[in-house]
Amino acid sequence: MTAEPRWQWEPVARSASRLLPSRVEIAPPPSLSFGSQNVGTTSGAKGIQLKNTGNATLTISSIAITGTNASDFSQTNNCPSSLAPGAQCNINMSFSPSAFGTRAATLSVSDNAFNSPQTASLTGSGASGSTNVTLTPNKLSFGNEPIGSTSALLTTTLQNTGQAILVISNIAVSGTNPGDFGQTDNCGTSVAVGASCTFTVTFTPTASGNRSASLSITDNAGGSPQQVSLTGTGVGPMATLNPTSLSFGKQKVGTTSKAKTIQLKNTGNATLTISSIAITGTNPTDFASNNCPNSLAPGAHCNINVTFLPAATGTRTALLNVSDNALNSPQTASLRGTGQ
Repeated sequence: MTAEPRWQWEPVARSASRLLPSRVEIAPPPSLSFGSQNVGTTSGAKGIQLKNTGNATLTISSIAITGTNASDFSQTNNCPSSLAPGAQCNINMSFSPSAFGTRAATLSVSDNAFNSPQTASLTGSGASGSTNVTLTPNKLSFGNEPIGSTSALLTTTLQNTGQAILVISNIAVSGTNPGDFGQTDNCGTSVAVGASCTFTVTFTPTASGNRSASLSITDNAGGSPQQVSLTGTGVGPMATLNPTSLSFGKQKVGTTSKAKTIQLKNTGNATLTISSIAITGTNPTDFASNNCPNSLAPGAHCNINVTFLPAATGTRTALLNVSDNALNSPQTASLRGTGQ
């Protein structure tokens, strides 16, 4: 008669309840409980001993973790492909919970024993430890940047310095001028304990003067949302027309109205260079205007006087266009009158 291999599980010398070698072919199935472990962290290893208590060679074909939360458990082992009678090997198990609450799986060993596979139940609980983060630096200053151009990149690093996984629920730029700043990041929705991720921020001022915003990170750490102060200065001319429309009412054909004024102002912090002031549109020859100087210093203004000289009856319209070196060039104002 061919000798039959026998096996037995043994938790590796961890407590007085260790199972001793058995002469029966089926030993009580062992189990490992890892207790409470912070989500995103890894437990210390716990061992299970696999022993051939039979009188023939035990041939091992696979050692695997299966079950509901198999990915939360991992194993390393020193088991060869076969165990001689009386020989043993160790399987070391670790627990890394990916979520809160009870987590369970099964260690399964397939071999040539008649009752293969042998299994061991694995349990643990995912817990919430303290979460803390650091942002370095917590202020990004871009200095002067021409209006409409994009700055060089600045970065800030977020690190999870707590004892549990950091869960990020929202990342946003908010504050006074959020549209002037843009960000990209490689953080995803979670950051493991001790890990870090990077935010890359740019500044594209839409107006002159001081511009500011905050990079806000909402997460499960204390003090959430964490914030990075963003500042920069937009440099360049900005032009405004006031008012942006003129209505001349009724005017006899062939006669000229009284002048009405549109003010052109440089609201930026650099010289405004004017290249042209022109009247365009449906009836451009029915309106006339004077010119401003070639340039306006920051804060300076000039008056554009417009008159209406209808060439025909009915509604007459046109546009006053100012072309310059401002980001919002050309500036336009609508002109309207009725010939009678």
